[in-house]
Amino acid sequence: MIKKLFFTSCLAFSFVALAQEQEQDSVLIKKELQEVNVNALRATSLTPISFTNISKKELEEQNLGQDLPFLLSFTPSIVTTSDAGAGVGYTGFRVRGSDPTRVNVTINGIPLNDSESHGVFWVNMPDFSSSIENIQIQRGVGTSTNGAGAFGASLNLVTDRLRSKAYASTSNTVGSHGTLKNNVEFGTGLINNRFTVDARLSKIESDGYIDRATSNLKSFYLSGGYYGDDESLKLTIFSGKEVTYQAWNGVPLRYLDDDSLRTFNIYEYDNEVDNYAQTHYHFNYTKELKENEVFNLGLHYTKGLGYFEQFRNNDNLSDYGIDNIAIGNEIIESTDLIRRRWLDNDFYGTVFSYQNTIGNLDLTIGGAWNTYEGSHYGEIIWAQYAINSYIRDRYYDNDATKIDYNIYVKGLYQLNKQTTLFGDIQKRWIDYSFVGLDQNAVDLDDQEKFDFLNPKFGFNFQMNKKSNVYASFAVANREPNRSDFVDSSPESRPVHETLYDTEVGYKFQSKSYSLSANGYYMIYDNQLVLTGQINDVGAFTRTNIDYSERIGLELEGSFKLGEKFVWAANATFSQNKIPFFTEYVDNWDTWGQEVFKYKDTDIAFSPNIIWASKFDYQIDKSLKLQFISKYIGEQFIDNTSSKDRMLDAYITHTARATWNMDSKLFDVVKWTFQVNNLLDLNYANNAWVYRFVSEGYDPRPDDAYVNLNSEGSYDMAGYFPQAKRNFLIGLTLGF
Repeated sequence: MIKKLFFTSCLAFSFVALAQEQEQDSVLIKKELQEVNVNALRATSLTPISFTNISKKELEEQNLGQDLPFLLSFTPSIVTTSDAGAGVGYTGFRVRGSDPTRVNVTINGIPLNDSESHGVFWVNMPDFSSSIENIQIQRGVGTSTNGAGAFGASLNLVTDRLRSKAYASTSNTVGSHGTLKNNVEFGTGLINNRFTVDARLSKIESDGYIDRATSNLKSFYLSGGYYGDDESLKLTIFSGKEVTYQAWNGVPLRYLDDDSLRTFNIYEYDNEVDNYAQTHYHFNYTKELKENEVFNLGLHYTKGLGYFEQFRNNDNLSDYGIDNIAIGNEIIESTDLIRRRWLDNDFYGTVFSYQNTIGNLDLTIGGAWNTYEGSHYGEIIWAQYAINSYIRDRYYDNDATKIDYNIYVKGLYQLNKQTTLFGDIQKRWIDYSFVGLDQNAVDLDDQEKFDFLNPKFGFNFQMNKKSNVYASFAVANREPNRSDFVDSSPESRPVHETLYDTEVGYKFQSKSYSLSANGYYMIYDNQLVLTGQINDVGAFTRTNIDYSERIGLELEGSFKLGEKFVWAANATFSQNKIPFFTEYVDNWDTWGQEVFKYKDTDIAFSPNIIWASKFDYQIDKSLKLQFISKYIGEQFIDNTSSKDRMLDAYITHTARATWNMDSKLFDVVKWTFQVNNLLDLNYANNAWVYRFVSEGYDPRPDDAYVNLNSEGSYDMAGYFPQAKRNFLIGLTLGF
C-alpha cells in the first residue's frame, strides 16, 4: 500500500507544467465568463425557492473516497443510503422523502439522469467529487431545468473552474473495510492567457461492510478550455468504470442485531457482479454578445455499456426459450445457469440558453433537445442443461428510443427596491418508443407521447439589508419510467404524475450568524407508488394513487461563537401522507390477492424528523476539528404505516481532524483523519419488502428473509445495515 501511495505521488508531480502568471483582472473576467453558462438553471438570493450551495472547500474537507451522496448528507432534508454499507459502490440519497429517480441532476447544465429509469448511478462516476467546483441543491420543484422533471429536488453540479497557475496534486486515502483511494490531478494553468488543460486519474477500491460487497472503481477527467475576451469554449471528457459485487438483496431482519450475521450476503457465486462503463463528452460554449447579454450552447454525448451477471439455481428452461430435455424416461424442465443482462446505450443532444438584462428585468430563455437510444438484451453464458441453446444466445432483446425536448422562459423583475417578482414557464415534450422481446418473452411494441406545461411564479421581499421573505408556487409533471411501461400493457399503462409545490421562506444574514426557515406544501396528483397489485400482464408495477401530500418546515442556521468556533445546524419537520391507500397482498394458498384498505398512512421512506449539527473548531491556522451529527427519524418501508415494516430512528456521529503541515517541498501537505459512526451504532438506512398471506406456508430453515408479522401475514424483507465504527485517513500533497 505504501508503494502505491509513493508511486501515485511521484506520478502527480511528473506532470507539472510551467505557466506564466497572468494579470488578476483578466483571470477574474475569464472565470466569470466560464461560470455564466450554468446560471440559467441556478437560483440566486432573489429566487423564491429553497436551496443550498456547497463550495469546493466544503467538498474537499470530506472527500475521502466515499460517493457523492455521502458528501451531501449534512444538507437539509437528505437521507443517504449504501448497499455495501461503507459509502462506496451503489449509494443514493432521498430529499424530502423523494427517491433518486425524482431528483433532477445536471452537470454544467447537461442532464445526467438515465432517460429510462430516471435514476443517477454514482457508482458509474467514481471520485467525480474531486472535479466539482460547487453544487447547488434546489429542494422542491425549483427552477426550470433540463432532463427529467424535478419531483423532489434538483442537483446542479459545476465542474472545476479556471485555474490561472499550473498545479499538481495527489489525494490518497486508506480506511476500514479495505477502502483505498488514489488520485492524481494536474493542470497547465493559463497558457498564452488563452488556453488551459486539466486532468484527473482516480482509482477507488473497497471490500464493503457487507460480505463480498467489493467495489473496484476507476475514472478519469480531462478538460481543455479556450478563454477569449468575450467568449469561452470548454471540452470535457470524463469516464467511469465499475465492477461491483452485488449486495442488492440486503440482510434478513433477524440478522441485524447479531454482529456475526449482520454482514450476510446471500450471493456466493464468485462473479455475481455489476460491470459497467460510461463515458461522457461535453462541449460548452459561452459568448458575451454585449454587456449583460450572454448566449450559451452545450453539446453532449454519453456512451454506456455493461451488464450484471447472475448465477440462477433451477430456473425453468422455458423462461429462456430452451426446449425441455428428455433423458431416458426423465424430462428435464429446469437447469442451473449463468446469465448476463446487458445495457448498451447512447445519449446525445444539445442544451442552450440566452440571458439578458433589459431595464429591471433579468431574462433567461433556454431549452434542450436530447435523444436516448438503449439496447436491452440478455445472454446465457453457461447452462447445466440446454438442448437448443448456445453460449451468448440472447433470450430477450429489445430497443428503446426516447426523445426529450423543452423550452423555457424565466425572469426576475425588480418591481421596486424591496420587491422582486419571479416567473418561469417551461414546455416539455417526450416521445418514447420500445420494441422487441422483454425478459419475460413478451413482445414490446409501443410508443408513448407526453406534452407538459410547467409554470412557476413567486416573489421576494427584501425587508432590510439583512433579511428577506419569499413565496412561490410551481407545477411539475413527470412521465412514468421504463419499468412502468414495459411491465404493463397499453390497457394498464399508468398516467403521468403532477406535483403542486408551494414554498414560503424567511432568511436572515449577519456577520456573526445566519438563520433561515422554509415551509413547503407539496401536493401530488396521480403519484406512482407500489401497491402490490398485479396488473394484466402479471407484473408488480407502480400504480397511480389519486392524492398524496408532503408538508414540512426546513430550518437552517450558523453561528460564529468567537474567532475559532462555528456551529451550523439544520432540521426538517414534516408530515408525508396518503389519505386513502389500497394494498394488494398475494395469497399463496389461493393464487389470488387479498385487498387491505388504509387511511392516513405515511409515504414510504419519509421520516417526519431529520436534523444535522456540525461544530467547527479552528485551533490554529493548521489544525481544524469537526464534530458532525445526523439524526433520521422512523421510516416506513411501504405505505401501510405498519411497525412491522419500519426502519428505526438513528443518530450517527462523525469526528474529523484536518491538519495542514508546513513544508519546504510542497505547497500543500494536508492530513485528514475521520471516524464515522463514532458511537458504534447498529442501524440500517434502507430496505425492501414483499408481503404475502398463507395459512399453509411452512418456512424452511434457510428461509431467513421471511418473518411472520403481527397482522398474521408474512413479510419477505431485506435490510441494508451500515458499517459500525470505521475510519478513513487521507493525505493530500500538492503544489
